Amino acid sequence: MASNDDVRHHRPIRSFVRREGRLTESQRQALETLLPDYGLPADNRVLDLAAAFGRRAPVVLEVGFGNGESLAAMAAAHPERDYLGVEVHRPGVGRLLNRVAAEGLTNIRVVEHDAVEVMRYQLPEACLAGIQLFFPDPWPKKRHHKRRIVQPAWVELAASRLQPGGWLHMATDWEDYAWHMLDVMEASRAFENTAGAGRFAGDAGERPRTKFEERGTRKGHAVYDLVYTRRANASPDHPDA
Repeated sequence: MASNDDVRHHRPIRSFVRREGRLTESQRQALETLLPDYGLPADNRVLDLAAAFGRRAPVVLEVGFGNGESLAAMAAAHPERDYLGVEVHRPGVGRLLNRVAAEGLTNIRVVEHDAVEVMRYQLPEACLAGIQLFFPDPWPKKRHHKRRIVQPAWVELAASRLQPGGWLHMATDWEDYAWHMLDVMEASRAFENTAGAGRFAGDAGERPRTKFEERGTRKGHAVYDLVYTRRANASPDHPDA
C-alpha cells in the first residue's frame, strides 16, 4: 500500500485553484437544467466528438474559458465550427450555459473538469482544429511558476491532440508569462510561429476583446498574443508526460 508520502509525491501539479465563488440563482439553475444538454462527462473515457455535437465539423478547444465571454462570441461568429470549452469554476460554467441558451448556440459543449486531464484522457489524437488558451492564471510568484499550464509537457500534449496545420492561440497580459510562453513554444519542434520565430503575434486575430481585457487595457496593461500552427512533419516528444 502506498504511503501518504508516496501519494503526495505523485500528486499532479495543478495549474489552477478552485475559487468557487458564489453561484447566483440563475447560474445554479443553468447547471441543473442546461448542463445535462450541453455538458459532456468528465469520466476519463475518450469522447466521440461527432456524436457529442451531432455532426462532423472542425472542433476548437478552449482551455479555461472563465465566464465564457470569448467562447460564446467565437461560437456565434463561426457556426461552421464546433467549440469544446473546459472550465473548473462552476459560476463561469453556469454563466456560459445561460448565454448559450439565450443565443441558441448549438455548437458549444462544456466539460466541467481539469482541462489537462480532459486533453490527456478524453481527447483522441489529432482530433482538434484549434486550441485556445486566453489569459490563464499567470502564477506571478517565482515559486509558483511550476503551476503555469504552459510547460513543455503540456505543449507536446496539445500538439498530439491537434491535427497537422491546427492552431494554438494563447494570450496573456502578464509580460513575464508572455516571454515564458514564447520560450517554451520556440523550443517545441512540433509548432511553427505564424508571426516568425521569436515573435509575438501582431494582433489578436479572431480572439474577441473581453470586458476583462478592456479593463486591463485602460489600466495600461499590454496584451501579448501568440499563434502557432502544428507542423505536419513533426511528432510530439512526450504527449502523455
